[in-house]
Amino acid sequence: MPDITQKLIREKLDLVVKSTNDILFDNYVNKMENVKTLAGDNPANYVHWDWFQGVQLFGIWKLYEKERNPVCLDILEQYFKNQLAKTLPARNVNTVAPMLTLSYLAEYTGNKAYMDLCIDWVKWVKDDMTRTEEGGLQHIVVDRPNTGELWDDTLFMTVLFVANMGRILRRNDLLEEAAYQFIIHTKYLADKKTGLWFHGFTFEGRHNFVNALWARGNCWITAAIPIFLEIARPGPAVFNFLQSTLEQQVKALVPIQEKSGLWHTVLDDPSSYIETSATSGFGFGILKGIHDRILPEKYLPAAEAALAATIEQIDEKGIVQNVSAGTPMGRDTVDFYKKIPIRPMPYGQSLALLLLMESYSILG
Repeated sequence: MPDITQKLIREKLDLVVKSTNDILFDNYVNKMENVKTLAGDNPANYVHWDWFQGVQLFGIWKLYEKERNPVCLDILEQYFKNQLAKTLPARNVNTVAPMLTLSYLAEYTGNKAYMDLCIDWVKWVKDDMTRTEEGGLQHIVVDRPNTGELWDDTLFMTVLFVANMGRILRRNDLLEEAAYQFIIHTKYLADKKTGLWFHGFTFEGRHNFVNALWARGNCWITAAIPIFLEIARPGPAVFNFLQSTLEQQVKALVPIQEKSGLWHTVLDDPSSYIETSATSGFGFGILKGIHDRILPEKYLPAAEAALAATIEQIDEKGIVQNVSAGTPMGRDTVDFYKKIPIRPMPYGQSLALLLLMESYSILG
């Protein structure tokens, strides 16, 4: 492992930022050529407005929020200026993801058009988005309704936006909605035996599909819980519930982390490949949890190992390597996850950026 210093972290962080537009506008992430969308709209509308970009934008915003780097603000303003001049895609879990960053930007800039759009979209989530039994947000995506299904991805892609709009608008109903979604998803996705999370649950048959403990799905939880607690500042009942949920997950993650600092894409299957985006997400969530006094410091070595491993995966152009491509639900066998191709992706960049940023002022 490299000797981790603030200088090295800074160098890698700057490289990742420098590569932002190359990855953000990589047309590979648009797999819509042969997809008939549920809404019947133009697949081209999804090319650069989906969860891939949504996660990357959030990383750039958090860096700007922390350092006020004008390069980051320029990236965000140019992105939203260009994309909002086009027709936005139909609303689903994944197309909500860019709205999280837009809500922060609307609040920061006072741009009324941005805020009006955010209000419109959060109203859709609250009032019109399809629900499962018990009021969970159904994981509807561009080409599938996923009827009756809860996925762990939803919490990061949609629910954080709801929470942030609740904070901005001072609306307790939105904050309570977001808290409930974390609770209902925990009820059906957290594995009671291990504390890790299954990728999904379906009320049609009431099972967790192939019981996959998928790494990146788990990292959405490790990252989302500290972010949600920071945004929503819930009362003791919700706070304690989510804090203990996070710690049980991290407690289970530490023993299965490889000596390299990476985790396998199927967490409990050492024959599955090691994967960087999940590792970065785990490292970020653990570090933020420690910094925010949600997690005890005994988990710091795992985060440091994840940081060192992530740094080794960032090449000289700032591109994060060994990232698994977008991953739908495995419905037949866990081996499905082991066959997902590896390539640079926007969310891989962002999760690495979040980890580097969180560690920069602490480690070294």
